[in-house]
Amino acid sequence: MVDLSFTDTPLLSGADPTEGIVAAELAGRFVRLFIRTEDGVIFRDVPFRPFILLEDPALLDGFRHAVSIAPLSGPGTFRHLALFADWSECIAARDFLAKGTGYTTSAPATPYLFLSDPVHQHFLLSGSTFFKGIEFDTLRRLALDIETACAEGFEFSNPAREEDRILSIAVMEEGGYEEYLSAHEMSEKEMLERLTAIIRERDPDVIEGHNLFRFDLEYIRVRADRHGVRLRWGRDGSAPKVHPSRFTVAERIIDYPRWDIYGRSVIDTYFLLQIYDVSSRELESYGLKPAAIHFGLAAPGRVYLDRKAMDEAFRTDPQALRRYNLDDVRETLALSRLLSYPWFLQARIFPYSYQNCIIRGNATRINGLFLREYLRRGAAIPRPAEAGGTFEGGYTDVFGTGVLGPVVHCDVASLYPSIMLAYGLSPRRDHQGLFLPLLAQLREFRLAAKERARTAADPHQRDYFNALQQTFKVLINSFYGYLGTTIHTFSDVETAAEVARRGRELIQAVIDRLRRGGARPVEVDTDGIYFIPPPGTETREQQEALVKELSATLPEGIALEMDGRYRAIFSYKMKNYALLDHEGRITVRGSALRSRGIERYLRNFTSEAIRLLLTGEGEKIPLLRDDCTRLLQEHRIPIEDLARTETLREAPATYLLKVRQGKRNPSAAFEIALRSERSFRAGDQISYYVTGHGKGVTVYENCKPVSLYDPDSPDENTEFYLDKLDQLVKRLAPFFPGERTLFD
Repeated sequence: MVDLSFTDTPLLSGADPTEGIVAAELAGRFVRLFIRTEDGVIFRDVPFRPFILLEDPALLDGFRHAVSIAPLSGPGTFRHLALFADWSECIAARDFLAKGTGYTTSAPATPYLFLSDPVHQHFLLSGSTFFKGIEFDTLRRLALDIETACAEGFEFSNPAREEDRILSIAVMEEGGYEEYLSAHEMSEKEMLERLTAIIRERDPDVIEGHNLFRFDLEYIRVRADRHGVRLRWGRDGSAPKVHPSRFTVAERIIDYPRWDIYGRSVIDTYFLLQIYDVSSRELESYGLKPAAIHFGLAAPGRVYLDRKAMDEAFRTDPQALRRYNLDDVRETLALSRLLSYPWFLQARIFPYSYQNCIIRGNATRINGLFLREYLRRGAAIPRPAEAGGTFEGGYTDVFGTGVLGPVVHCDVASLYPSIMLAYGLSPRRDHQGLFLPLLAQLREFRLAAKERARTAADPHQRDYFNALQQTFKVLINSFYGYLGTTIHTFSDVETAAEVARRGRELIQAVIDRLRRGGARPVEVDTDGIYFIPPPGTETREQQEALVKELSATLPEGIALEMDGRYRAIFSYKMKNYALLDHEGRITVRGSALRSRGIERYLRNFTSEAIRLLLTGEGEKIPLLRDDCTRLLQEHRIPIEDLARTETLREAPATYLLKVRQGKRNPSAAFEIALRSERSFRAGDQISYYVTGHGKGVTVYENCKPVSLYDPDSPDENTEFYLDKLDQLVKRLAPFFPGERTLFD
């Protein structure tokens, strides 16, 4: 069985065998390593020689500090390694080079290569990584969660408002330690001081939370500033360093205030959920409570409180608030245990800190492996490829729509990586031949984790290994994406195009064989095919034999696997479908069927309509639509299900100026903020609903905050919401049986 630790593989985890590193920080001419031992955490200062890669050492002629130049061998562009005495001199050299050459560090044709993270630089040259020789359970992880007040008339707390104080703070470790701080017993200042003392006493390696950066930590920072409390959370007694940052996952860009705490990592499970859902596409929400329910982590008797009930619970039922707050941190720890373990393993592999490993892109992390091994071998580094043209990607198609079934899903295990390995396709400038060996070892790891997920009897173990294999699936598939970029060291657009071409040919050949055998393909997406099996293959064993037979026709090293079998599929359009498995579970894929951008009542209608279609009860959909219409007309749908929630990304005054200058369009949330007697600030959230009469109203002129809704005098625009329902029904109607009755 494959070793899932990788600790003995220098190519993957670096050549330095130092064990137990849980943090690393710049310390003058040293890097300070924090090492967990049986007796606690010790620190060790190791020499640090920051570097810049150069085309020509003459570029530093005239530089006033001493510099050591080491030659690098091979055909790469950067053939000289310039080493400096400390980080400040390296920064000075960067500025000298930028001025002397006229190229910034990010310019495509720059004749030098500078890396801005000193810990990353040290790990590249030393071969050190986090967490060698220790297990996840030995990490000291402290989860925290806060509950806050909200001033009357507002829907969401804002730390800048004086009255929106912190009501309670819960902290917890998996070993059984927990502590609850309440404004009933302490002032807000005392709670913040005690929280700082807890972090100093418990000395966690990792501080965890859900939506930690954008809510809890930012809230704590603002409230601590108000009271003059210094958050001495670092292992050296320093306060956190906070600066604006950006996290990119798939097509989403998340701006957030990044916290760097000396000697500790900060892990946000909200980010982990985003990454997990890139490949799984199964989460309906990124909130903590829905995620805990989805993964089966919510304990029986778990307390749920609505945001509106928080202040009331604090006043009248403080024990309920206590249980709710502690349940939040308990679920955060459980969610982190499930989703952060793959990153714990990746931090053993990649030359980044634990915190940075999570937020770096897949291709960037892969590039770090190449740089580390090339530097270890003293090999010259090539310049990133010049921008190339576009090329055709994977093969996607849909061959049938509506409710079809039964269906089988088969896919080529790691299609593009398998093609690269089978045909020896690698970047031409990789003169050390690292690309394919790295890919082979990571692929072996992923397949081992996938097999353990398939055979695990414990559902939590199954989820754990599935999260692991999903993360590494994305990672190894990113080797193909890495080839197609133009910003990384060993990218190769022509090779990427060849990999994609062979992939299209292979999948099309499988489809042709399926058709010749009497199967009916329904949908194909790059590496997977949904098909209706031919007569005589109704059982799992028969279907597995069919896929195995197809797999035998593929080139050596490329395997077709049966990934699932389903009672039915609702095929809506390309990459948008729903599946009903043999246990009655429904999985919905595609933004057209489950977009989080539409109101909840429409999402609920879509989900129920899909369920009726897949279970053969589509004739009930007209009744479903009539029920929804009646509930709208009778004002019986909760206003929260009709509302939209938006965050004010700038001050209302700034918004107003931009609208007047024609630099942006009007927005309902901002118009509500401007009309309000209360002072809204950037960062405030506003939930609003549409008022007025008629389906064609201008929303920003006809909207009200949910907080002002009066159920005894409802004023939501029923015609507007009915029209949105009708538009949804019209898009789905071609798939409903007896669709004409919908509009009779």
